Amino acid sequence: MLRIGVDLGGTKIEAAAVAPDGQIVVRERVPTPRDDYDGTIAAVVRLVGRLEGDLGQTMTVGVGMPGTMSPATGLVKNANSVWLNGRPLDRDLSEQLARPVRLANDANCFALSEARGGAATGVPVVFGVIIGTGTGGGIVVNGRVVTGRNAVAGEWGHNPLPWPRAGEWPGAPCYCGLRGCIETFLSGPGLARDYAGVTGDERTSIEIVERAAGGDPAAEASLQRYEDRCARALASVINVLDPDIIVLGGGMSNLARLYTNVPRLWLQYVFSDRIDTTLVAPRFGDASGVRGAAWLWEEP
Repeated sequence: MLRIGVDLGGTKIEAAAVAPDGQIVVRERVPTPRDDYDGTIAAVVRLVGRLEGDLGQTMTVGVGMPGTMSPATGLVKNANSVWLNGRPLDRDLSEQLARPVRLANDANCFALSEARGGAATGVPVVFGVIIGTGTGGGIVVNGRVVTGRNAVAGEWGHNPLPWPRAGEWPGAPCYCGLRGCIETFLSGPGLARDYAGVTGDERTSIEIVERAAGGDPAAEASLQRYEDRCARALASVINVLDPDIIVLGGGMSNLARLYTNVPRLWLQYVFSDRIDTTLVAPRFGDASGVRGAAWLWEEP
């Protein structure tokens, strides 16, 4: 039976019908109605309706979302799409779709997708990383998502950047209310902020990568700082979780040099004489979010 997965992002909402073998049958995306909670609900409902109309069947719906549902309040917490925070997203979607809906953090969905048929297939302990508009993480152990007692397992992006260097402390303000979070350094906007802070030139992360490839020394220096910060941040994960594999996702994961340079750099930060953890690119790229969300209906 087909299942629908929805990737509810800060800039786009994507829905896909996923077959039992994990293959995507059909997918569609629309822009996210930013700062519009009711509009966001309506966009998800329309996407699900169109997929079901095209395929002629009613399906289960799983949603990967920024943040998570609070076990304490039953409301969204920790979403960088801040208009979702404090809202009963699961209940509202279930009511509008007239069926139960399962929700999980988008990084958890990403990690689950890559653990089931993706780059981390058959690997016991997987840490999935999102480095895009925001920075998040998800943990999968033996094919199952680890949510945690407080539903924040894997949220490495809201720890402070480890071993801060001159100029990195206390760091930029984060939407969470603190300063110096890993997200403020390793997200795409974080890279752009770093480059602008040195050059006074405001560029997107994509433009900075292109400039570095073209020989711009300031852009290259920004990327080297980014790689060292990524190495420090992931070393702290290895020191706590010691995963078998780390899979990168999100827009910054398309930067091929990360997979060589970051493991070389993290050697000096991991508390071990040898590091066998591997850093890999995702198999399914930006499709992992919807695949993992659809798999939520195979979770107990």
